[in-house]
Amino acid sequence: MRPLTQNNMSLTPSNMIPLGSKAPDFTLMDVVSGQNASLASLKGAQATVIMFICNHCPYVKHINPELTRLASSYLNKGIGFVAISSNDIIAEPEDSPANMKKVAEALKYPFPYLFDETQGIAKAYDAACTPDFFVFDKNQQLAYRGQLDDSRPSNNVPLSGNDIRQALDALLAGTKVSPRQRPSIGCNIKWKK
Repeated sequence: MRPLTQNNMSLTPSNMIPLGSKAPDFTLMDVVSGQNASLASLKGAQATVIMFICNHCPYVKHINPELTRLASSYLNKGIGFVAISSNDIIAEPEDSPANMKKVAEALKYPFPYLFDETQGIAKAYDAACTPDFFVFDKNQQLAYRGQLDDSRPSNNVPLSGNDIRQALDALLAGTKVSPRQRPSIGCNIKWKK
């Protein structure tokens, strides 16, 4: 998909893979603990939110407060949250594991922040941008993919996490998640050359 431009930034939307897709498995390093963590060890009993984020992207910086609020609201309800950074750290040194750890600790992320050094997991999920969100049900089938909410760094819409909250509330209630889902938009993942 061709990037959009806004305020001289190249914006990339989510690829919107088919609903019902199975969550690709992974084992990646958690930059805070230094230990490897797998999808099996991190998934929630009710649902799992996989977030492709990074340190440098202004779209991620904008939503960071809501990411922490969102996870804190749902972790005790059987929802697992996992953040993954897949950017090429040669192109974006700010996204290195050492800097990821600093950000995770400074922002008190209540979820693991994993480093996808080979970029293989971003490719397996068909992630395109930061932030990019995937919500899988308890059977690890994709129930939601797309935006956090309508807020963007320059549109003055308050952060709410509304789109993902509605999907999670539906999964917790045992009802169908609305198939009307809007792509996330942000900086493209910085792929290795």
